[in-house]
Amino acid sequence: MVTREAVRAGAFVRIYNPGVGELHPWYINDHTVVRDHAGRWHLFGITHAEPANPFDEIEFAHATAPRLSGPWTKHAPALQVNRGYGETHLWAPYVLSAHRRYYMFYAAGGHDRTDAALNLATSTDLFQWTRQPTGPLFHDGYDARDPMVTRVGDQWVLYYCATSAATGGHHVVAYRTSTDLTHWGERHIAYTDPTTGTEAGNTESPFVVRQEGWWYLFIGPRPRYVGTDVFRSESPFSFHIGDKIGHITAHAAEVVHDEGGRWWITSAGWGQGGVHLAPLTFPPARVTKAVPR
Repeated sequence: MVTREAVRAGAFVRIYNPGVGELHPWYINDHTVVRDHAGRWHLFGITHAEPANPFDEIEFAHATAPRLSGPWTKHAPALQVNRGYGETHLWAPYVLSAHRRYYMFYAAGGHDRTDAALNLATSTDLFQWTRQPTGPLFHDGYDARDPMVTRVGDQWVLYYCATSAATGGHHVVAYRTSTDLTHWGERHIAYTDPTTGTEAGNTESPFVVRQEGWWYLFIGPRPRYVGTDVFRSESPFSFHIGDKIGHITAHAAEVVHDEGGRWWITSAGWGQGGVHLAPLTFPPARVTKAVPR
């Protein structure tokens, strides 16, 4: 149950339509937004002509804009599937800046869905990308996908959705840690959902942020395709079903902190007509009351 103290989103406005200039409508699904060193915004995401065909999603859209709200300019695909590298599709990119370069984490599948690959490509300009020469970062099942990376203390944490066992089970948000963004440790579980299955589940698109002393986890689709639940915890490594503190009408939501310090949330997906943006608000900071003397 969502309490009065909740994470909330304002009205969504479409900021990017990938179908402009195309003969047929196109969609953006799982995506990522990053600001370059010159202040320009970049959008990367799963893209394909409608209707949805997830196993034929073989390139990442790329668009740029002077402001988060646009106007967005479409560019050539940022990355295209490499069969020789073992990729069968390109899903859910996440891009961050570190060590004077940009890192793109993404799901690339493979012929065994219980042993799916999560890959890494790097760039110095966000236009030209080079895959890690040593191959995938790691494999996991079932259809492990939707990576998101953030800094926690002195280490990096990569969150992704998977199942409790490689062949299926409870839908989970898994995580691994690293000190260099290229070598990742063993799998741990940050959240386990009561639901079970193999393919698409309700722990997709995990996104973790810290705000006002709390850690927030955004996941979906819940309970329908366009729906994201928000959970709150004192630890970035432990969320529970009872920690729910918000529901937002969004699919494949990304949380963005802009140059002015404002929070935003995105929404996209099959049949959604592109990428949409809304202002995001968090509950007030915790207030510690003084003990009377």
